[in-house]
Amino acid sequence: MVSQTVVELKDVYKIYKMGESEVHALFGVNLKIKKGEFVSIMGASGSGKSTMMHIIGALDLPSKGEVYINNQKLAEQTEDELAQIRGKSIGFIFQEFNLIPTLTALENVMLPTLFQDEEKDHTNRCKGLLGLVGLHERINHKPTELSGGQQQRVAIARALANEPEIILADEPTGALDSKSSLEIIELLEKLNKDGNTIIIITHDKNVATHAKRNIVLKDGQIISDTENKNKK
Repeated sequence: MVSQTVVELKDVYKIYKMGESEVHALFGVNLKIKKGEFVSIMGASGSGKSTMMHIIGALDLPSKGEVYINNQKLAEQTEDELAQIRGKSIGFIFQEFNLIPTLTALENVMLPTLFQDEEKDHTNRCKGLLGLVGLHERINHKPTELSGGQQQRVAIARALANEPEIILADEPTGALDSKSSLEIIELLEKLNKDGNTIIIITHDKNVATHAKRNIVLKDGQIISDTENKNKK
């Protein structure tokens, strides 16, 4: 059975104008990511990986080329439709957690659901997600009462709130110590085994070794796209 393609970039360019100069952040990128993959996208500062993250996450559109999320061509979507794709198809995990400090862990996890289905009560499912990430006893704690690793677990639960096709993680271990980093990566591995598509943007080679497929960017181009033979 052929796996469904959930992300596709076709000859994608991203060009930023800086005065009279042009900077090519992405230069003719072609990429397919299939449902259930665990992919790392690596590169040094200025390689284009952050730009690629924004384009995969439907946060930005290319200057040239085509981008498809679940076979939906992003350039043909309205702003509201793009917001729906971001809200329903993609779960975001950020380096700095981006939790709202005045809300409890449960309230933070429930936030994405408020914009999707106002008639349905998602409380029990969101409690279950906090249990899934090992925080069932911390649901009423606010971010300042949680460790960095626990805050990132809340962020992962929040990313799962709308049952997205894709989990897009931007340097998810960048603000964590080594022990917490390993716990977060192991959690992402478990989510992948459960069927979630995981895409990690990272500069950390140790993080990339946990992915099943490693993509390396340099100067806006993919210079390497390999299977990790140690992961099956």
